[in-house]
Amino acid sequence: MSIHPDHRHDAGIPATDHPPSGTAGAPAGDDTLDLRVDDLVALLARSGTGTRTGTRTGTGTGTRTEAEAGTDLLDAVASWAPAATRFGLFRLVPVRPERDLPLLTRWMNDPAVAAFWELAGPDTVTADHVGAQLEGDGRSVPCLGVLDSTPMSYFEVYRADLDPLARAYPALPHDTGIHLLLGGAADRGRGVGTALLRAVADLVLDHRPRCTRVVAEPDIRNAPSVSAFLSAGFRYAAEIDLPGKRAALMIRDRSLRHVL
Repeated sequence: MSIHPDHRHDAGIPATDHPPSGTAGAPAGDDTLDLRVDDLVALLARSGTGTRTGTRTGTGTGTRTEAEAGTDLLDAVASWAPAATRFGLFRLVPVRPERDLPLLTRWMNDPAVAAFWELAGPDTVTADHVGAQLEGDGRSVPCLGVLDSTPMSYFEVYRADLDPLARAYPALPHDTGIHLLLGGAADRGRGVGTALLRAVADLVLDHRPRCTRVVAEPDIRNAPSVSAFLSAGFRYAAEIDLPGKRAALMIRDRSLRHVL
């Protein structure tokens, strides 16, 4: 299962999620852009106009007043508490290239992962992908997913409302996106991805009080990935067109977290 920040990530299930390009119309669905005027102004100010660059969702750059003010855009992911899952105790550990690059490169060269993340190749390919986030303004945080002290997955937690993805759907302030890649074949196809997706979505909602929704955009053709999101409490909100794929917009609402 692979879910990654290039918007080719789906809860440990191979997925192809690409960042939107240009300005897309609002997708069909039941989501509406319900913002107060001050929220709308703030969102536009953070998003900038045509200032984002990059082809991968979660790794673009742009002008934002929060970053200039030194605000942690994702509320200190490194300090988030561990989460209990039926597979063991899980926690997110921000990537350190000097420690983690060989492992991440090996995962990215797994054919099942490479088919969707498209990051196969020498370690410089993975280093560039991760480095763009680590050297950025903090809108995307690459992390190892550690289960009972064993690194076994890769996550990217990112500000969807400050990402090119926000051009493809009616984003709300502080919408938070996630990408997931399961590193080992033994962890695929047995519900691990679903458990980790739910755990990370809960961590986002627990530690980011201003966030009302966790979002993802797996390739619509990736039925196992879409199914994992649904099982993890996400709802299928709409279909959206992103570069290189048609995606399923998956949303987990704070208001429904204990219902779905």
